Amino acid sequence: MTLNLLRNGLRGEVLYFSLAGVAVTSAVQFVHSTPKARLRLGGLKYLTLGFQAVFTYLPIVVHGQWWGSMAGFLAGSLLLLLRPRPAWALYGAVGVSMFVIPLLGGNAWQKSFYYCQSSLLCGIVVYGLSHLSRVIRELHDTRDELARTAVSQERLRFARDLHDLLGYSLSSITLKSELIRRLIPTQPQQAVEEVAEVLTISRQSLADVRTVASGYRDMSLEQEIASARSVLTAAEVDVRTEFRLGVVSRQVDTVLATVLREAITNLLRHSRASRCSIIVSRDHSARVRLTVLNDGACPTHRDASPDSGSGLGNLAARLQAVGGRLTFVRTDNGMFRLVAEAPAEQTAEPATAAKELATGGLGA
Repeated sequence: MTLNLLRNGLRGEVLYFSLAGVAVTSAVQFVHSTPKARLRLGGLKYLTLGFQAVFTYLPIVVHGQWWGSMAGFLAGSLLLLLRPRPAWALYGAVGVSMFVIPLLGGNAWQKSFYYCQSSLLCGIVVYGLSHLSRVIRELHDTRDELARTAVSQERLRFARDLHDLLGYSLSSITLKSELIRRLIPTQPQQAVEEVAEVLTISRQSLADVRTVASGYRDMSLEQEIASARSVLTAAEVDVRTEFRLGVVSRQVDTVLATVLREAITNLLRHSRASRCSIIVSRDHSARVRLTVLNDGACPTHRDASPDSGSGLGNLAARLQAVGGRLTFVRTDNGMFRLVAEAPAEQTAEPATAAKELATGGLGA
């Protein structure tokens, strides 16, 4: 715009006045192109737009001077600050004005058309560059937010897996250690056998922690039932099991094994159970059901550790991630029933689990 002024051969106060108008218009445009200018300016945007319009058309009114793209900044500001429908209407009006006014002032239609199209082109460039910078900034902000979300979900996965794995393993080791202490004076040979099982559980716990850190872990429901039987027997709980699983996907098998592990952990920590039934069945619709039923579910009996965990919330999220559901009920006669259902094949996206946990889930 400054080069156009100098090329028009303006001299004296006309040149200085026009240059001042260009400077003021550019300063106002800088404000209009800043991030979130529409929200930040609020009602003041109409005042700044009017101020910019005055300094855009003042050289024409006072000195009868115009130059290419002189109204381009105003056209771009209208697109940036106003709602789309009035913005584009006023944008077109600015272009028409830059054709009609020079034409009425005695310019040839070719030159008038040049003023019109150069102003409209300048407005589109101003709008496009300003909007592009906003989009890039929003893209960077979104990428940062996605990175923070990914870190949060990984922390959640790590904490959930550690709770599911170590809660059960440490409970098993504690129970078997107490059993070993009672057996050593009277049945040393059986105590040695129990020590071997404790070593096996501790080694498996170490392997589980390593797989949690690597983000990959498979579990077997059948193996977990055998492990649960061993642990409950050591805790002097009468165990009855039924197992009719069939072929299931790796994800479903792992989730059901995790559910059983957490159910046994809760049984040991939050009840005085003497009987427990573990039933795995499969219906005609290819849905697998795991039922854990135990007595001794006293509401006042809690584990003395300061952190009671969030096991049932974890289980509900894990089951929903494979298209299943978790239900549980405590009856008046002290019975506690936990039922986990899931399709034999995974049907839901894993991201559903994070959403379920984020909305609260179930408490342990």
